Amino acid sequence: MDTEFEIAFKEISKLKKAVAPDVMLKFYAYYKQANFGNKFSTNSGLDVRSAFKFNAWVQLNGMAAEDAKKEYIKLANKILIHKK
Repeated sequence: MDTEFEIAFKEISKLKKAVAPDVMLKFYAYYKQANFGNKFSTNSGLDVRSAFKFNAWVQLNGMAAEDAKKEYIKLANKILIHKK
């Protein structure tokens, strides 16, 4: 699972075409939940972008890291098929 997750992360990171902002928020939230769980933190001030990212992550409160990885992989596969 960890290997699939890392591959999916690398493939999404390499995309040249833009991905819709709401989808990027999902990627961000799944990634943070997979790697940090419910240890919520924000590293920037009061800008709107940070607030949206933090909110997306908090909405996954209680999701297991493995489930977050599975959802990230599933979303990545869906996006990668359409972007090729």
